Amino acid sequence: MVYFTDVLVFALLGATARAAPLSLNKRIAQTTIDSVTPWETACTNAGGGSQCNPIAVTAASTLLAAAGNCDQQNSADAMINLAKTLNNDATMISLAQIFAQQPRNSPNSLAVPYCDTAPQNSELNGFFQCQFQGSDQTSFVGGLSVGDPGTIPFGLSAAVNPAGSCPANPGGPVPDGQQLNAITQNPGTPSSSSGSTASGSTSAAPSSAAPAAAAPSSSASTSDNSGSGVAAGASDSSASSSTSTAGTTTSSSTSSSGFALSNGQAAQALNAQFATLTASSTCTSGQNACVNGAFAQCVGGKFETTSCGSGEVCAALPLVNSAGTSITCTTTADAEARIAATGASGGLTGDGSTAAASSASSGTDSVAASGATAAIAATNQAATSSTSSSTSSFALSNGQAAQKLNAQFATLTASSTCTSGENACVNGAFAQCVNGSFETTACAGGTTCAALPLVNSAGTSITCTTTADAEARIAATGATGGITGSS
Repeated sequence: MVYFTDVLVFALLGATARAAPLSLNKRIAQTTIDSVTPWETACTNAGGGSQCNPIAVTAASTLLAAAGNCDQQNSADAMINLAKTLNNDATMISLAQIFAQQPRNSPNSLAVPYCDTAPQNSELNGFFQCQFQGSDQTSFVGGLSVGDPGTIPFGLSAAVNPAGSCPANPGGPVPDGQQLNAITQNPGTPSSSSGSTASGSTSAAPSSAAPAAAAPSSSASTSDNSGSGVAAGASDSSASSSTSTAGTTTSSSTSSSGFALSNGQAAQALNAQFATLTASSTCTSGQNACVNGAFAQCVGGKFETTSCGSGEVCAALPLVNSAGTSITCTTTADAEARIAATGASGGLTGDGSTAAASSASSGTDSVAASGATAAIAATNQAATSSTSSSTSSFALSNGQAAQKLNAQFATLTASSTCTSGENACVNGAFAQCVNGSFETTACAGGTTCAALPLVNSAGTSITCTTTADAEARIAATGATGGITGSS
């Protein structure tokens, strides 16, 4: 098995050769979390703390094909808004300007439409995204031709010249899958009303290059589910949230006040995106999502689904002890309760519906997530069989059942015999029994596979998450002794 990670992440790089989009219909994608990693590092260095990661994760998801035309600009505005509260940090502002120009994923080798509204911050005036080189610069996603609304950036009176360029890369389009922040630390000179871009000095760039940093363990929607539009662990149309193999997004922050609501909203965004997927939706190998209520994993460009247990659906859930989300099979009531506990309103998908977990329609390129996001899991409806609807009657039992499962998982190896369809954790990886033997999928860096207690009905689920998150969920039931009950 392979993993997904819009997180919210991660997408395959498109070919650099110019394609004939109508005949090849090739998706051009990227590892979207890389577009915000330098900004998040600068934010952390400037003292942004737990505010940085949710903004970064959400921003990464706006590069997915399913995102709105102005979502990327809105995230860049959010980056600058925070920078202004941190002594107008110049590095953060410069990196936000570069992010606003990062090419977005193309679901079909066509140019991606531009935002047609003014940004909130004047620092973004005249900036718009570049296009990837593999896209047909004369045709836009949605059947648009040059001159149609959305094919000329806000504030310009003529088409971009050279086609596919942007102020940070005035010579033309960006190589497929590449990040502007790896090419330049200079946002460039804002475009003129004629549509041309200049190659002059930066408008707000610091004199030194932005600090480089390793990608954070979190990502919400960073890989794309092509064919429609997600990340934080899903496809462009599902991320969003992408996340990573584990289907979780994490951050170094330990203050729940800094990410609880963002986690809930990121989970809602993923669930709404999952509702657009079908078994025939195109996807990127390694991507995980929910399709028609089943846990889905992309293998060879197609979703392979695993049905959830009776009475369960696949859903994205918010982590409780760090920033991010996970994907797992659970009950609708449990998913809604976990999301509501973060303060997010609107149920499973944010619009008051539960459609994301129970059904799907046409597919779209999937993400992260935005901001965030992405995710994995399957289910093991387990151990406890109580039908009581009172939390007090099953919370402790659920916690103890999760501990028992985790203790059993500790005894398993890849060569352990199993029953086809059985899910477990093996050496910290998510495992599924196929033809009598376990096939494992490694969890994302900093996460591990574990059984967790449901919160709104009797039973457990299995997912990749952080050790701290698993311990917190089990302890919340009243069960003592840590993940396995033995500590």
